Amino acid sequence: MSYKILLFDLDDTLLDFGANELRSLTHLFEQHGHSLTDELFQLYNSVNKQLWADYENGTKTLDIVLSTRFSETMLKLGKEVDGLEWENLYRELLGEGEQILIEGALEVIQQLSGTHRLFIVTNGISRTQIKRLKQSGLYDYFEDIFGSQSIGYQKPSIHFFEHVMKHIPNFKREEALMIGDTLNSDIKGGMQAGIDTCWINRTQQQSKPGLQSTYTISSLTELLTIC
Repeated sequence: MSYKILLFDLDDTLLDFGANELRSLTHLFEQHGHSLTDELFQLYNSVNKQLWADYENGTKTLDIVLSTRFSETMLKLGKEVDGLEWENLYRELLGEGEQILIEGALEVIQQLSGTHRLFIVTNGISRTQIKRLKQSGLYDYFEDIFGSQSIGYQKPSIHFFEHVMKHIPNFKREEALMIGDTLNSDIKGGMQAGIDTCWINRTQQQSKPGLQSTYTISSLTELLTIC
C-alpha cells in the first residue's frame, strides 16, 4: 500500500513520555516537600490512568482530568492540595528540559518527511505538546499538529478524526495511515474513521477482539518497510 499522509500519535510513539514524565513528577513532588517514592508514583499512576480512561470514554472532561489528578492522588494520602496549581507547575516542568525520543524516531521522521506528509494527532495539551516537539527537534518535520484540547474531542472519537480529515487539504482515507502505540485510542480511532492503522507494540501485548490493526510493528524503523 502506498501512503501519502501519515498521522502520528506523539507520547510513547515518538517521544518517550515515561522518561519525561518521571523527571517532571520528581521535581513537582520535591517542590511540594514530597519524595517521589515507588509507592507514590504507583498511586499517582493509578489515579491518572483511570482519569484518562474516563476522558477517552467520554465520562470526564479534560478540565476535570487535569485539575483533579494530583488532588485526588494526595487526598488518598490524607492531604488536601490545590490540584490546578500542581497541574500548572507540572505542565511547565513537562515542557522544559531535554525531551527524550523513542529510539529511531528522529531518523525515521527525517526520512519519511522527504516522501510523505506528516501530522501529529494527540490527546495531550496542545501548548505543551508543541513546546515538547520543538525541544525534541521534530517540530519542523510536521505539516500540522492536531490536539484534543483545541478540537474539543479526543481520540478515539470519530469527531476528532473527522476534524483532522476536514482540516488536512486533499485528504483521502485510502492514502492515510494512523500510527500509534495505544489500541484503545490510536488504533480504534483510526479504524472508526476508515483509516488504515499501524500499531507500535513494543512490549508484545495481546490484541483485543475487534481491534485488529492493519499492521503491527515492534519498532519505529519497521515503519519504513510499510510506507
